[in-house]
Amino acid sequence: MDAIYIPHLLKSQNRSIKFQFSEMLSGLETLTPVRGEMAVIHQNTYLEVVARAEAIVTLVCHRCLNQYNHRLVIDTSEIIWLANSTGSETEIEVETPLEELVEILSPEGYFEPGDWVYQNLCLIMPLQQLCDGPCEIPNQNPGTEGREKGIDSRWAALADLKQQLQ
Repeated sequence: MDAIYIPHLLKSQNRSIKFQFSEMLSGLETLTPVRGEMAVIHQNTYLEVVARAEAIVTLVCHRCLNQYNHRLVIDTSEIIWLANSTGSETEIEVETPLEELVEILSPEGYFEPGDWVYQNLCLIMPLQQLCDGPCEIPNQNPGTEGREKGIDSRWAALADLKQQLQ
């Protein structure tokens, strides 16, 4: 997706751009291209971004370590304020009140729709990745001392080191 030059929005019909997209986003590994539609509307002091998009990603279950596919769907809108930067670049630390935690773009700058979609898809990625099926403990190879005690194979080297120290 190409960047949108914000001053050009003022000259477009209804001061908005509406488009559909279907592409792979760099940094986000998906099985299918990210497909959706977006509208960016210039409202004088802010941009209103409305989007619907979806993609399918492959995740690893945190319980059984099996891979499974998960559908990511965003159907959201956001207001992005248009203001020139007021902070000095030499400031090291700036205290920002909670109500000011919003995205701000320069009215003479660019809006990156691909980056915006990427960020929203990352925000809805599940923190606890669990498959839908019955989870079982990963297959274990019998015959090792640690496995008989129920120790995960990834800890086998540490168990050997522990026996050497004793």
